Amino acid sequence: MMPKVSKIVLAYSGGLDTSVILRWLKETCQCPVIAYAADIGQEEDWDQVRAKGLATGAEQVIISDLKEEFVRDYVFPAFRANAIYEGSYLLGTSLARPVIAKEQVRIARAQGADAVSHGATGKGNDQVRFELGYMALDPSLTIIAPWRIWDLNSRTKLMAYAEKHRIPVPVTKEKPYSSDENLLHISFEGGILEDPWNEPEEGMFKLTVAPEKAPDRPTYVELEFAGGNPVAIDGEKLSPAAMLARLNQLGGANGIGRLDMVENRFVGMKSRGVYETPGGTILRAAHRDLETITLDREVMKIRDSLIPRYAELIYNGFWFSPEMKLLQATMDQAQATVNGVVRLKLYRGNCVPVGRKSGDSLYQESFATFEEDSVYRQADAEGFIRLNGLRLKMQALREASRG
Repeated sequence: MMPKVSKIVLAYSGGLDTSVILRWLKETCQCPVIAYAADIGQEEDWDQVRAKGLATGAEQVIISDLKEEFVRDYVFPAFRANAIYEGSYLLGTSLARPVIAKEQVRIARAQGADAVSHGATGKGNDQVRFELGYMALDPSLTIIAPWRIWDLNSRTKLMAYAEKHRIPVPVTKEKPYSSDENLLHISFEGGILEDPWNEPEEGMFKLTVAPEKAPDRPTYVELEFAGGNPVAIDGEKLSPAAMLARLNQLGGANGIGRLDMVENRFVGMKSRGVYETPGGTILRAAHRDLETITLDREVMKIRDSLIPRYAELIYNGFWFSPEMKLLQATMDQAQATVNGVVRLKLYRGNCVPVGRKSGDSLYQESFATFEEDSVYRQADAEGFIRLNGLRLKMQALREASRG
């Protein structure tokens, strides 16, 4: 049974699914529906989205520009922690969901709505991410997930519903996959990609050129950090969103940031995803490299041991959880000295740090030099080695006594 609600805020994209959901909610719940779209850097005709939402029956269409907030408050904190899921994925979709959910809850409160809805299916991760966000931010809101309760469970049925209700559906060649885009990345899944043996078609990629077609000359770039955040490219100060957009351009032009992986969804199944994350790939490489001269060895070990758990929390939708707040505070405390500049060489899919400097560097040439120095007594190494080898010697003696 459908819950009794008085007004709904729908996370709306203007595509087939959410357009049908918009009309379905209005008919089924017999109440006003506000269509809310989040601009987080995807390529979109927002005037068309607004017009379509109103034509489909929305009481009003709200388009929120969240680009700066998305990068500043979600992408940068994750990259301060070097977050990466299952060794490869830079969490582009996962990081976008909490900022979308937060704005949706804000709109619901401002507009006097008592319900929120989304277009995520009952198989994927996004349903979990959206709904955990709603629950953490405003547990009084009723959550409506149409894909889990209606009978429009195929594209054919969706198209028939759209035709019946005169919902405009653009007549275009159907993509053999689904995609999701924001300022951090673009993801592709489903369709021809469901067979993990199929190589992605070159025409699918949008943000990056093929590495073999990138310029046959390196591009050098200097990325400056303050407190673990990037603040300038080649000396030019940029806002968070402008920073990531510029890195996307640099990375994309040099074929950097493509990923093809099979990942473990939170709901239990494996899923094949193909991603383009050019700017994020550069950012992570530079950040990790700067930490090699600015972070204490033992601090880095502890921090790195927490990355898998931190990334898992983001992937699974627990951005607003108390454990996430604890981990973020820990990650950020380690970033106080991550200040400086990294010089990178971008070339045909490769992003290689080739220089780094910092006023907070722990690297001292006078200690590390192979030339004569006055700060390190090489003879001291003998006792150091003896003490560290003592347990190994004891083990060897025990084994020898056993024959």
